[in-house]
Amino acid sequence: MKWRLALNGALVIVTLSTSGAARASDVQPQSKVRSGGPALLVLQGIAIERERPAGYSRAAFEHWRDIDGDGCDSRDQVLKRDSITLPQVDPIDCTVIAGDWVSPYDGARWSDPSRIDIDHVVALKEAWDSGAWAWSSAMRRAYANDTSDSRTLLAVTDRVNQSKSDKDPSNWLPPLKSYLCAYLGNWIAVKARWGLSMDQSEWGRVKNLLSTSCPTLTIAPWPDVPATVGSVPSTTAPTTIPSPTTTRVGQPSTSSTSTTSPTATSSTSAVVSSTTTSTTQASSNGSSKVYPGAWCAPEGATGTYTNGKTYVCSKTSQSGTPYSDGRARWRQA
Repeated sequence: MKWRLALNGALVIVTLSTSGAARASDVQPQSKVRSGGPALLVLQGIAIERERPAGYSRAAFEHWRDIDGDGCDSRDQVLKRDSITLPQVDPIDCTVIAGDWVSPYDGARWSDPSRIDIDHVVALKEAWDSGAWAWSSAMRRAYANDTSDSRTLLAVTDRVNQSKSDKDPSNWLPPLKSYLCAYLGNWIAVKARWGLSMDQSEWGRVKNLLSTSCPTLTIAPWPDVPATVGSVPSTTAPTTIPSPTTTRVGQPSTSSTSTTSPTATSSTSAVVSSTTTSTTQASSNGSSKVYPGAWCAPEGATGTYTNGKTYVCSKTSQSGTPYSDGRARWRQA
């Protein structure tokens, strides 16, 4: 189409072409990058590329490290964050000894942390294949220990995590059907936030699942990646934010409290009065080394802490108030 315009006596010919008009079907996924919004639209911002699996080594990701200098490694930080009751924590080395976890993948509930795996929602190998192969070692370390967004790492049932391994949604989905949309939201969020690509089958499977099962899923904005690794290409977002017509997936969290599943709210402050052993056994007539706040047996036993003070195994506090869970703990006599 040509228009003829006269400007100050000069003839100007303007040519407009309609053959190259932008259509939704012509736009490549990476051209629609956005932080938050409808999940299907956010997905368009993730690049589709072939994976590069060669050269992966788990050692390339220094995982379960204390990268923020608070004395707790990333595994224990997630265990504390995702416990739905106040966890028992060793005040010396920040090891989580006991808590109460609901695995979002299968809905199973656990009190023994040895039954819990900390899952990288996008597994380390999957991250490597999708772009982390080109990252610096500092960036891979930050990713492997990322607790700044609660969607990167989750406390889940060990055997379920092992079945997931390094699979993407085209090969594995959580057995708890009600968690499907939340899982997809988390997957998209991590991939986008860290600038990771998807292969064609993965992208297509996620898109199909969103269209058929989670059409109203909305992804909330995500926090910046840890400052120590600099900027990462912004390609997507996090979990979901609810609206009257939107599937609820939960809010991303940068604090010590987060939600690991639609039915489990986590409480996670580590307190010095937390504990160090799951259940400390002591003789009722002898003195034993104890840890303040730890569960203990038998009730009435006494012991001595490292500060030399005497503690008693009791189901009530010093004021006589019964503990809400009915279990005996070491408290100062």
